[in-house]
Amino acid sequence: MSARHRVAVLALPGVVPFELAIPARIFGGAFVGEDPLYEVLTCSVDGSPVETSDGYAITVQYDAAVLGTADSVVIPPSHQLQEILDSAGELDDAVRRALEQIRPGTRLVAICTGAFVLAAAGLLDGRPAATHWAEAKHLQQLFPAVAVDPLVLYIDDGDVLTSAGAAAGIDLCLHVVRRDHGSAVASAVARACVVPPRRDGGQAQYVRRPVPPARDGGTANTRAWAAEQLGRPLSLVELAAHARMSVRTFTRRFRAETGVSPGSWLAMQRLDYARQLLEDTELTVDQIASRSGLGSGTNLRQQLRESAGVSPTAYRRMFRSEGVTAPG
Repeated sequence: MSARHRVAVLALPGVVPFELAIPARIFGGAFVGEDPLYEVLTCSVDGSPVETSDGYAITVQYDAAVLGTADSVVIPPSHQLQEILDSAGELDDAVRRALEQIRPGTRLVAICTGAFVLAAAGLLDGRPAATHWAEAKHLQQLFPAVAVDPLVLYIDDGDVLTSAGAAAGIDLCLHVVRRDHGSAVASAVARACVVPPRRDGGQAQYVRRPVPPARDGGTANTRAWAAEQLGRPLSLVELAAHARMSVRTFTRRFRAETGVSPGSWLAMQRLDYARQLLEDTELTVDQIASRSGLGSGTNLRQQLRESAGVSPTAYRRMFRSEGVTAPG
């Protein structure tokens, strides 16, 4: 990597220290050899110290001007949202001006209630988004144009990614490292942090609440189930039956929760699993295509070239995990 990917982290009033520290710990721990892959800079709106949610202030080195130089911007959660946006969801002028410095095409990452900030700036309109389950209803009510999923750990919507709170922020940042540099680098960061190397974004949050009647349920459980069935055909009828919904209702709710159709979601899951197998196993391209449900090596080659611009062989060479062996 000729230049390190610059990550700017915006600390807002009432920032939660745990989540504020996640980007520096995860991205700052990603190396190839002795070369760091990311540069992490923490800023506040005006460069002044920021009061945290835990009764002490944090001094930062940068003001919001650094947002305009970043390749990725991370918004950690705040426990003082009332100081950042009003009851109608309008952003504080200073925060809005700070966000306006972000260049088009910059990757945006929100952890927990950081999603409220992106939503208030209009950056989540028409997109799926995650936040802490306890705040999901509020987020949806305040910003009805956002497709809020209250159950999942995180959502990758390309250039905008959102997560639930606390440990889900770790999951999301590891996912970004994995997406940028492959499983081997992300796993090395996870080992250093003594955390699981991967929890799928579709995994449900650990929410203590009564199980709703089937007619009121979402599609998260069916998504988790389908992710374990990728090696065989899965029809829309079968997915809807698992969710105990009609096909029409299931399709509507699935799209509302994920932003894509069931077929598109399955295709993305299968390709993601195929990439993982390319990185972590000695399986042939045809075997990987079969196990991931992509059918043929020809189809896998075509889809990988369309999504990543490389062949399976080139992808495996770039993102190869060390010491992999074929599964028994």
